[in-house]
Amino acid sequence: MENPSFTLLLVCALCMSSVVQCKYNCPEKYDPHDMQERYQRWVARHGRKYKSKNEWTLRFGIYKSNSQFIDCVNSQNLSFKLTDNEFADMTNDEFRAMYLGYQSIRSPCESNSKGFAYDKYHNLPKSIDWRKKGAVAPIKNQGQCGSCWAFSAVAAIEGINQIKTGNLTSLSEQELIDCDTDSLDQGCNGGHMVQAYEFIIKNGGITTEKDYPYTGRDDTCKRTQAKNHAVTISAYERVPTNNETALQIVVSQQPVSVAIDAAGLEFQFYFGGVFTGDCGNELDHGVAIVGYGEVLNKKYWIVKNSWGTDWGEAGYVRMERGVSDKRGLCGIAMDTSFPVKK
Repeated sequence: MENPSFTLLLVCALCMSSVVQCKYNCPEKYDPHDMQERYQRWVARHGRKYKSKNEWTLRFGIYKSNSQFIDCVNSQNLSFKLTDNEFADMTNDEFRAMYLGYQSIRSPCESNSKGFAYDKYHNLPKSIDWRKKGAVAPIKNQGQCGSCWAFSAVAAIEGINQIKTGNLTSLSEQELIDCDTDSLDQGCNGGHMVQAYEFIIKNGGITTEKDYPYTGRDDTCKRTQAKNHAVTISAYERVPTNNETALQIVVSQQPVSVAIDAAGLEFQFYFGGVFTGDCGNELDHGVAIVGYGEVLNKKYWIVKNSWGTDWGEAGYVRMERGVSDKRGLCGIAMDTSFPVKK
């Protein structure tokens, strides 16, 4: 007997595909044989192993729907492209449940430092890339754990620590997942970057990834490893809300933690280019801005994600900057913060 939940997943995927094809006016044409061969290559490439023929059939149906969506968007001559990445056999609902984890703060915490002097920065560089300046650690992968908040906070701290000390040290997201549990932060169930900063300040620092490696699951706090405070911060600040100009000023000085709406299909399958796709401002994912630039008269942010190097531009996405909505594309200017290191 067919599993009702399997059927529901497939129906959801087909409905989403139909909406997109209608939006872009794409014909629903494909060669069944070619699509099956395409799927078999995808399965081999990603090492997928399914428990039953029914599951294989379900996942093929979802993959087919997603691939039609990807092909449709890629035919539109947009500034970005999509691809059938590792999420291509998942419905959007499954993807959101597994890979997003930002938790908003109902009453946003105020900065515990007011030291950033926005007024003194006038002639900003046209572009900056903190990766090229050695202030960005390699791309990491949160896996199926809603720990994006920890990766966002750690990326910003790694950045300011390198800028201040000259040392790029990969820090432990797992320490935050396991030990920072007395606030809104709840490990793989989500959290907020400001709460992570507050924990690290109160804790006296954070240890290295080497000493407290990532497991991608909730566990008890390993206090012996956690007490080795490799990096400290003295405070944090929040960037003025809905202000991309202020955000640019801070990014010109250091990487910044931000929250975005990453729930859309176009973001799920992003491959490269300047992303201008559909997204709202229901913030659900923590990332880090590590630079900005412009190409073909299109301004963009350089955003570090935590979904591994197979997603996007080797783990990064260039997101359109300076849109008409003051909240920024995907709400990128709504909830932004950065650590302070004296």
